[in-house]
Amino acid sequence: MADLRWLVPVSLTLAVSPVLAEDLPDPLAAGWQGESVCECLHRDEHLRILRCSFPPGVGHERHFHPPHVGYVLAGGRMQITSAEGTRVQDVPTGIAFSNPDGIRWHEAVNIGDTTASYLMVEPATKSGPPLQCP
Repeated sequence: MADLRWLVPVSLTLAVSPVLAEDLPDPLAAGWQGESVCECLHRDEHLRILRCSFPPGVGHERHFHPPHVGYVLAGGRMQITSAEGTRVQDVPTGIAFSNPDGIRWHEAVNIGDTTASYLMVEPATKSGPPLQCP
């Protein structure tokens, strides 16, 4: 399995003013232009599983991630913005990735011509936010 930490980089130093996770929505609460892009597939006391889908031109507003692992169900071409800047990334189908420290913040938009879709698995942590589903 390839390590795709580049997909969701963690920034330890922020330019300008710092953005705190407490000030941002989690991936389930964040959407795009008032519409949800993630759905909760499962939640229990140990983990939460989300499926997030991005048709062409659809993105994910600025949000944070608790520690998680993910799997790319359907790849695509994403423009990703974080504290490190903005980059375009071709994300291949079938790639697994992990971010054991979570992500302070990022946002993304699908600039390709196919729908990109991801599974996100967030284990419960003592220090993290509650894993909620509607």
